[in-house]
Amino acid sequence: MKNKFTLVSTLVVAIISSYSFGLQAQVSNLRPYDKSGINVFEAPKDSNAVFDKIKVRFGAGFTQSFQGLKHENTSGGLYKITPGFNTANANLFMDVQLSDGIRLNLTSYLSSRHHNETWVKGGYIQFDKLPFKGKLWEDIMSVTTIKIGHMEINYGDQHFRRSDGGQTIYNPFIENYIMDGFTTEIGGEVLVRKNALFGLIGVSNGMIKGNIDSLIATPQDANVHKSPAVYVKGGFDKQLNSDLRVRFAASYYSNNSSGGQTLYGGDRTGSNYFMVLEKVGAVNTTNAFSGRFNPGFTKKVNALQLNAFIKFQGLELFATYENAKGRSKTETSSRGAEQMAIDGVYRFGKTENFFVGAKYNVVTAAMPNVAAAGTTPAVTYAGDVKIDRIALAAGWFMTKNILLKGEYVSQKYKDFPTADFRSGGKFKGYVIQAVVGF
Repeated sequence: MKNKFTLVSTLVVAIISSYSFGLQAQVSNLRPYDKSGINVFEAPKDSNAVFDKIKVRFGAGFTQSFQGLKHENTSGGLYKITPGFNTANANLFMDVQLSDGIRLNLTSYLSSRHHNETWVKGGYIQFDKLPFKGKLWEDIMSVTTIKIGHMEINYGDQHFRRSDGGQTIYNPFIENYIMDGFTTEIGGEVLVRKNALFGLIGVSNGMIKGNIDSLIATPQDANVHKSPAVYVKGGFDKQLNSDLRVRFAASYYSNNSSGGQTLYGGDRTGSNYFMVLEKVGAVNTTNAFSGRFNPGFTKKVNALQLNAFIKFQGLELFATYENAKGRSKTETSSRGAEQMAIDGVYRFGKTENFFVGAKYNVVTAAMPNVAAAGTTPAVTYAGDVKIDRIALAAGWFMTKNILLKGEYVSQKYKDFPTADFRSGGKFKGYVIQAVVGF
């Protein structure tokens, strides 16, 4: 037994000594998980990074919230909420430098509102170089990045500034957009960057997970063919001088026949506003997306997102326009949803370790003529419904890894039929978050 133990110990030491392993191992072309990752969109590209051996780096994001929100509606019957601490969220990141210009990422949700137990968000391999000899390949990969795996798809710029489970350090506000364009899908992306211009094309399975099941025909939709999702993105991003940076981007996503499309419902962690505008009897894990709006385009969706980002010294402006059309498998025609958002953030202090911000977000959407959850008979939507939000935020980076931020929010639901429990709905109040990212 002693000899076996000694042999195993020797092998473990040999393996560890052959790798660079730890929290601060140098992994190239990685968006930092701390303050320095703010306003980084696509991962950086450094073709001059030197590879000597496999390196493994672990990182994490932790968020603890205290919420003081109040809500009301016309008909009553809302979940009773009082000020208190919310479930803490935690993410675990593992990044591995596998070879020269080849990086692997695996991200896990250790704890979240939607899934209290550990879940894998996804994993992918990123190629900034290819293991092929020749100047042609070197020239191609000098401007190209390839990602393959189960990953957060690069639709729009908003997903780079959102809160993702415990990783909330990139978001100067508490919550994401009302219509949260974010999902993880299995596929591949090719990104080309030259000077200030960039373009991307991606293809995925169009679902949040692997699925080999055949689609089931409905009276409204006999199409049982599963189509891939195709998305493209292009834009301009340049630091014009030491004071001014500008970025403009346009994205388009199309999936014409999916077995479970989740472009606006792909978050497996949950909202940062707990149980607002939820009915009595709601469960925290199954009603995880309080304050958001999912248009329900589960069978077909075509979506356009336009983004503009300007940073002048400490002042940042970020704007989004989004237009989507789609339907579920029980509908015969497409509906529309439109979203607009603009926020301004001013960062100040010697290292911009303090900030204040304001955001306005509005969604206008056509609803399906079906029964809303828990209502009888069916609710008929004569026109579009509207949801708007105003948020004021402030924050302090104690270090580049530790952030304390708070927000006051007011959100209103308009033009919902009286039979819908969201009719006359609104909530307001504050949320405070303590965040760690490394």
